[in-house]
Amino acid sequence: MTTATATSPAPAKAVPPTVYVLAAGVFAMVTSEFAVAGLMPQLAAGLDTGIARIGYLVTVFAAAMAVGGPLLAFALLGVAPRTALVIVFAVFLVGNVMAALATGYPMMVVARIISGTASQAFFGLAVSMGVRLVGEQVRGRAVAVVMNGLMLGTLLGLPLATFVGGRFGWRAAFWAISAITLLAAVLTLAVVRNPASPADGGVRPAASAGAELAVLRSPQLLWALASSTLIIGAAFSAFSFLTPILTEVSGFSGGSVPVLLLLYGAATLVGNLAVGRLADRHTVSTLLVGTGLSVVFLAGFALFTDVPPLALACVLGIGLVGVPMNPAMAVRVQRAGSTAPLVNTVHGSFITLGVIISSAVGSALIPRYGLRAPVVLGVGLAVLAVLAILPALASPYLRRGTPQDAPAAAKPPHALRGASPADSGR
Repeated sequence: MTTATATSPAPAKAVPPTVYVLAAGVFAMVTSEFAVAGLMPQLAAGLDTGIARIGYLVTVFAAAMAVGGPLLAFALLGVAPRTALVIVFAVFLVGNVMAALATGYPMMVVARIISGTASQAFFGLAVSMGVRLVGEQVRGRAVAVVMNGLMLGTLLGLPLATFVGGRFGWRAAFWAISAITLLAAVLTLAVVRNPASPADGGVRPAASAGAELAVLRSPQLLWALASSTLIIGAAFSAFSFLTPILTEVSGFSGGSVPVLLLLYGAATLVGNLAVGRLADRHTVSTLLVGTGLSVVFLAGFALFTDVPPLALACVLGIGLVGVPMNPAMAVRVQRAGSTAPLVNTVHGSFITLGVIISSAVGSALIPRYGLRAPVVLGVGLAVLAVLAILPALASPYLRRGTPQDAPAAAKPPHALRGASPADSGR
């Protein structure tokens, strides 16, 4: 496999088209991730198993993201960024083709493990490359562009996979995702180029692997990772059970749920764009205000679940300030750790951990306490998230980022300690 020549200029002050291509890859990954949730009846019939076992495919995918993603990212540390992206696309394509050809449940499990591993690695690589192609002052905006692939996957990818699977069979859905993956890979080969130097995300020396692992011990980074887990866990404690809550408690008809989910998806897209604009200059305050509002909206949803207008307003509020905290979360992690792919991939694993915790604990609470219980859980997780954000107030570098061209002596010790040559100029 040939490696692209490093031709990129110095990090830009605006988001270049390359970052939008990275978002296309994220869209493919997210569409595959959500496909099982939209095709459960068809998969259960086609694989001759029950809905409950198909549900475990969602857990398997998430676990593969959390564990396998960082391992794949670590294995690719010495590989040029564009080449690494193409390798991950190839692994992801293998997983989706296996899913389309699955002859039984065990083969589908293996397919989802492969796809989940590649998906998380791609997230880390894409975010890392996106922020290294722009200046420090617009990194949050770059993350927001990459994360638009996530929001559009929720808004359009899930309905697309569900429609294709319902109309032409579940295998056709995975073939369609494979085609989207190929298209995103071709666009990546055509548009994406390796950054110009190691300092801008180029090929790292092998010795930097140890330095990147050392960065993961930073207390501020650990607080940042914990807060990301809690923020996303709080949002998904409501989102994971949104359909049964809206129909069985709020009283909305089943036919109205797709429209309500569409509105929720639109709210996440708007919130993502807004947070992307605020994340660079007001990282910690954006996280505090957004997560504080999550506490309010989740509490309102728990209290007024059976009042349809108020319940809908709270759902839209959760959409605006829950998952869209991603750009601010990413900027905080990068400033507390580094912009390296491994750090960003580990961050993605902590986010996935939030989804796993909230869905598992929420499911366990429902039989005893009812459908409101996961939302109450979300309130608790959001409050803990606020507490996990507070330590960042002690760091001026985290509150308001040091300019990219600042001299090394002006940067705080944690920005230099254990940093690789690839990150010493952040």
